[in-house]
Amino acid sequence: MDNVLNYVIVALAISVVANLILKRLGISQIIGYIMTGTIIVYLFDLHDMKDSHTLEMVGEFGIVFLMFTIGLEMSLGTLRSMKKLVFLNGALQVGLSALLFYLAAYYIFGIGVKSSLIIGSALALSSTAVVLTYLKQNKGIYAPYGRRATGILIFQDIAVIPILIMIGFLANDGDNLKMVLAQTVASAVAVIGLLFFVGKRVMNWLLHFSADSKLEELFLGSVLVIVVGASLFAHYAGFTYSLGAFVAGMIIAETRYLHKVEADIAPFKDLLLGVFFVTVGMKIDLAFFAAHFMEIFGLFVAILFFKGAVIHGVILLGSKSVTGFKTAVTLAQVGEFSFAIFALASANHLLDPELSQLLVLVVVLSMIATPFMLSNRRRFQQMLYKEGEIDEGDLSALQGRKNHIIVCGYGKVGQKVARQLQKKGIEHVVVDYNYSRVRKAHKVGEEIYYGDMSKPAILHSLNIEEASAVIVTLDDPEKKQLICEALSPYGKSVNIIVKVVSSEEKRMLRGMPISVMINGKEEVARILVEKTMYCAL
Repeated sequence: MDNVLNYVIVALAISVVANLILKRLGISQIIGYIMTGTIIVYLFDLHDMKDSHTLEMVGEFGIVFLMFTIGLEMSLGTLRSMKKLVFLNGALQVGLSALLFYLAAYYIFGIGVKSSLIIGSALALSSTAVVLTYLKQNKGIYAPYGRRATGILIFQDIAVIPILIMIGFLANDGDNLKMVLAQTVASAVAVIGLLFFVGKRVMNWLLHFSADSKLEELFLGSVLVIVVGASLFAHYAGFTYSLGAFVAGMIIAETRYLHKVEADIAPFKDLLLGVFFVTVGMKIDLAFFAAHFMEIFGLFVAILFFKGAVIHGVILLGSKSVTGFKTAVTLAQVGEFSFAIFALASANHLLDPELSQLLVLVVVLSMIATPFMLSNRRRFQQMLYKEGEIDEGDLSALQGRKNHIIVCGYGKVGQKVARQLQKKGIEHVVVDYNYSRVRKAHKVGEEIYYGDMSKPAILHSLNIEEASAVIVTLDDPEKKQLICEALSPYGKSVNIIVKVVSSEEKRMLRGMPISVMINGKEEVARILVEKTMYCAL
């Protein structure tokens, strides 16, 4: 017990000092955590601990909490609007990348068919932990390249399930294939059905009574029960822990507890993510790395280049080249799920141990390099693209904007509002979470951004503090309420004008700092009476 406490204290001290130094140098704290893991292994001779199942489980729950927070950003409506990004872009990226790396492993390096299949599948995956941490920190998750990267990552996390199943088939020479497939489909239906129909009611009930208790620790405890419970449920059904957490986050995204849950869960996510990256650092064998440096570095460069080329090509099918470039730089690395894939394949004697160690070091190197690549992406972009060619809907273009009007929603009413503001020459921007409407607005030259205004990060990116007014034109009452709740802290400095269609909607929004509520039916009735009186005169 004393030794464990010594390890923990020293690890904390090293990570704090390392991250303070790296912060001053503008380097991601991810590197500090990875360095901490490597230093601890060699300082205390913990080489036997680096493959500890318990430590890997603790680290994996960092990914679980990260996926839960991403689920909070991805309501069912948002996911429906992203179905092309998830299922088309994601499937093309994973399929083409896996095929490319399989062919290279089999024909160029002469590796067996089974091992090549496993290597190709693992290298096709990117790092959810590194990429989403970066995108959430710099608000890039709301830009088009960030949405595309997030959509592809979601598909990759889903793809881990059939990859792990495939390893089981290969280990058993394909025995009982039909039975395993039938069990997997049945499990998927059961998990989705129970989480969305039964789990949704249980989560709402638990959060409702926890919030009514007015005890912060009970509410936080309820959230932890939901996250861990959904993760374990998905795991027992044969899926990944992170998939269950992601679905739980999507369910809570539809409730009024969304913002409080996001704030309460953040410290746990950050702490466990730190532990995850420490376990990544512990996998680095410096002697093996030094002996095979040229092979590792060569594979690292080749994987980044060819995987980036595939991603760029996939994104080019529906977006500008600059968007494809930004997405490619963001996702070119190999992800943390490859560790689990290589470990399982080695345990089933499908991968040579030395080859597995070589691949693990390539993955670690790619994860270490990613924060540097992301932080210097703009420099690479300026070399390749003309100055001024910016990504469609990049919220960074709004930095420094003042006294602007924000129009929320580009439906029929939103289009008319934007047109009137344009005629009067009033500076404004439009935000909508329906991507087809965003594309439509871009074609007519409207300044529009893809995002959900119920998210505080989006409001911050829109420079809400400096806006003169927000006009909410949405029809969905629940979404309108969430957006007005998110706008409430700014009600004293920003005029909030909301379109309502019924007295029930007025009651829902009562008590919020809304400057003006416009009831469409009442306004039509008033105008009709005025016109009638005018004609009578």
